[in-house]
Amino acid sequence: MAFSVLSGVCVLDLSSYLAGPYACTLLADLGAEVIKVEPPHGDMMREYPSSFAGDSRAFVGANRNKKSICIDLKHPAGLQVLLDLLDQSDVLVHNFRPGVAERLNIGFDQLTKRDPRLIYAELTGFGTEGPLQANPGFDQVMQCFTGIADLQGQSDDTPKIVWGSVVDYFSATLLALGICAALYQRSQSGLGQKVDCSLLRSALALQAGRLVWAHGEPLETERDLRLGKVTGIHPTKDGYLYIQAQTEPFWKSLCEILGLPALATDDRYNNMRKRKSEEKALLPVLREALMRRSAKEWAALFGDKVPCAVVQKLEDMFENPQVLAQQIIKTLPHAVLGSYRGVCEPIRFSHPGDRIQDTGAPRLGQDTRQILETLKRSPEEIKSLFQNSVCQ
Repeated sequence: MAFSVLSGVCVLDLSSYLAGPYACTLLADLGAEVIKVEPPHGDMMREYPSSFAGDSRAFVGANRNKKSICIDLKHPAGLQVLLDLLDQSDVLVHNFRPGVAERLNIGFDQLTKRDPRLIYAELTGFGTEGPLQANPGFDQVMQCFTGIADLQGQSDDTPKIVWGSVVDYFSATLLALGICAALYQRSQSGLGQKVDCSLLRSALALQAGRLVWAHGEPLETERDLRLGKVTGIHPTKDGYLYIQAQTEPFWKSLCEILGLPALATDDRYNNMRKRKSEEKALLPVLREALMRRSAKEWAALFGDKVPCAVVQKLEDMFENPQVLAQQIIKTLPHAVLGSYRGVCEPIRFSHPGDRIQDTGAPRLGQDTRQILETLKRSPEEIKSLFQNSVCQ
């Protein structure tokens, strides 16, 4: 069930792919009415490679709780439909490249003249200024551009992508945060504004703990946040186990449970920096001890005394007791799939208001006719829009 924290807020989602659409899904999870406005060919993420025959798994997972209307914005009649929708909306979100919205006559200055209360949220790849502003930006492009791939692959000097679209999902979070902040400010001032986010900003913000250059220090220096190989993924008798015993109490517990109490009192290893510098001596000893049991057995023994996790498959999350207890994954209806289990409610509230029934990702244009009817279009007008391929 979605919450009603943003009940009464209407969002027009003109974005495609992942970051923009998922930002709008986060708003929908909070109770906003989100109308996904798609061109005749639909959001390209629908066609992303997938084991699904229809809309891709990525699209289905990132577009829940939305309605879909299909409009050709390049047609004057299609633009008018969008403008009519804007008259009853609070937020417009898009991820066009700089200049495209203006050519479609839906730029910030063009629309805020019509409605000064509009929250206009724009997500770009490289931002709206600078020499690369016109370049297309995607998650993995930004990982390589901002040093994420370089640092991820430092163990063997080969750059590596962090799979899972971490930049996209973090961008979605920042965009949704910015929209909520703008809505709050509008409640105080009565005025809307532009919310300007980019994948570049997000990729750099993800590395705020690394991206620090102190006065007087050399530019090339140790910036990685890794704590060495003692903290990391280790093989066991059966499976792999991640261990993060940074603080002295955790380190002491690790040594004692592994049957290596002498390590806990050895002055050579009594802080994180020493353990990292001595990892060549420590690692074989720790791994020999870990091979006595399976990863699951060690995790049970460590309990809350040593931060750890059995390395699991993504599919394990569907039946994981902790995930089920948190009610993060739920069953959603879908017109083609029948139903599917997926992530819901990434945020919880103690006083959420009324609960709203979750819905699955919409089919392309599934709500077009209904939305046109809410705009008071006559049956003849609606028929004409479909016949002229302005809507579908």
